[in-house]
Amino acid sequence: MPYWRLSAFYFFYFAALGALVPYWGLYLQDQGLTPLAIGQLMAILMATKIVAPNVWGWIADQRGARLPIVRLASLLALIAFTGIFAVHGFWGIALVMTFFSFFWNASLPQMEAVTFNHLGARMRRYSTIRLWGSIGFILAVLALGAVLERTGTGLVPEVVLVLFVGVWVSSLLVPERAGARARQDDASVRVLLRRPEVVAFLASGALMQMSHGAYYAFYSIHLTGAGYSTGAVGALWAWGVTVEVLVFLRMHWLLERFGARRVLLASLALAILRWLLIGGFVEHLGVQVLAQALHAATFGAFHASAVHLAHHYFVGRTQGRGQALYNSLSFGVGGALGALSSGGLWTAAGASATFALAALAAGLGWLTAWRWVDRAHRF
Repeated sequence: MPYWRLSAFYFFYFAALGALVPYWGLYLQDQGLTPLAIGQLMAILMATKIVAPNVWGWIADQRGARLPIVRLASLLALIAFTGIFAVHGFWGIALVMTFFSFFWNASLPQMEAVTFNHLGARMRRYSTIRLWGSIGFILAVLALGAVLERTGTGLVPEVVLVLFVGVWVSSLLVPERAGARARQDDASVRVLLRRPEVVAFLASGALMQMSHGAYYAFYSIHLTGAGYSTGAVGALWAWGVTVEVLVFLRMHWLLERFGARRVLLASLALAILRWLLIGGFVEHLGVQVLAQALHAATFGAFHASAVHLAHHYFVGRTQGRGQALYNSLSFGVGGALGALSSGGLWTAAGASATFALAALAAGLGWLTAWRWVDRAHRF
């Protein structure tokens, strides 16, 4: 198994995310954009996940090869992002974000499928590869936070561009590995989507990511508005992902001991607590440290258990589209709805109400998963 080559892709991919998500809202704010406009622009990053993973997933399943899709998408995302240096204002930025995110959001679901094909029966080792993505995120968010205190947010696009180069180069180093051969009796995606547990799994993922919409779009703005420095903002983001890494190191044990269903439910329950703490106690550093530690559950544990479930639900010829569906419906539909709703609510009702809505979305996700996602299985 090419452990380090797979890990390198996750490292650069999530390092780019660590440069983009915590600081892009601040960059847009410094470009003179309103909270509503920022929410709409951040929604573009999520909305392209509705279409892109499914289009590219279908192509990958038809071709039977996923890495060429990952490599092409990574290169086109890099090329499209260079347009950010030539545009100004809402519509120019929106156009660039639409194009680069359409390609960028295509690569990760197919790399997830490639990774599981390499793992084979050792699928619980996924977390030991994925944790390098978390390490990349931590290093990027800490280093950039410290630098931005001296330079301002204008440096953010340049750093993201360099990390996109790393994503593309690392994709060239990973070898292809075919998945399990499709059997004639493999269920189609359409048939699988008639199963209540599959629909509930996808819906709970969408609700979880909807609850993250305000966090991704406005958490840094929320902190700086309360008097936190850019360095402190970066440290809080990094702390959350640091705890996530520790959880990833034990994720194989958690999945074996409790099963994916229980891990999923616990993550959703802790998300409710996290958003209430962030929305109601921003001025208390200790509370924010605790809330950020819960990132290990609301993103790390949830994503690991969800990818695990998706791998079992969607097998054979549906593998690529299954991972794409999970990404597009959760991070795409859910994330876009979360960013859009928080953008409007932030100005009208304030941070506390916005994060209360996020907690409600996580609560609905918990109810959905508790009622329908596999009670009878422990995978």
